[in-house]
Parts: sequence; structure tokens; C-alpha cells
Amino acid sequence: MGLSDIHAVDYTVILCSRLAQTKAFYRDVMGFRIEVDGESWVSFRVGSMILALRPRQGLPFCDDGPIAPGSASMQLAFRVPLAAIEACHSELLSAGIPILREPTDIQSWSHRTLFFRDPEDNVIEIYAEF
Repeated sequence: MGLSDIHAVDYTVILCSRLAQTKAFYRDVMGFRIEVDGESWVSFRVGSMILALRPRQGLPFCDDGPIAPGSASMQLAFRVPLAAIEACHSELLSAGIPILREPTDIQSWSHRTLFFRDPEDNVIEIYAEF
């Protein structure tokens, strides 16, 4: 038994400089349901995994350190049905979210993709397979 026994990502934590804004984004814009709403930990259930937020700060076992403004720490990809891509795009525009790349077919991936950023400047992708 060991590392080869890992078969799934259980949760992802976004380190936040703007926790309140990022919480509001994932709750209000993305529509994710909050499971835990603490002062230093907010988690959302997204399908079978948890997307969590915590303040960017030093922990007893590591120091997150600062990031350069406008730099993404990660890219998150959320899969939807193909028919949902245009609706997602419209909802994001209605919410005033700047779009990095409008819905685009990427033939080599067999994906239709849409890219934007969250309040922490992470790159968010919504995609569908075709």
C-alpha cells in the first residue's frame, strides 16, 4: 500500500487574499452550495469533491507567501453538458465577469471551452466534450 493507492482528488483548497469576495463569487456567481462557512475555512460541495477556501497565511508547516498581482495560482476546470456552455457564458456576462476567452471549440481536445478568472485571479475553465 502506498502512493499508488491514490485514485481521486478529494478536495482542492484555494488560498485567498480576498476571502469574502472569493466566497461570494463561488456562492453567488458559480452557484455552489456552502457546506462549511467558517472564519478561516469555507467549503463548497461540487459533485463528488470539495472546493475549499482559506486565507493566504503562514501555517505551522508552511508559509504561503505573497503572490504577484494578476498571477494565477491554479486553473480549475468544470465540466458541463455541451448545451450548457452558451448559458454559462451568458450568466457570467450578466454577472459582470470579464471573459478571458469566449466559447471556443478546441478540435484537438474535442472540447468547447470558456475561460475567465475568479477574484483571486485563478483561471477558471468551463468545458464540454463533443
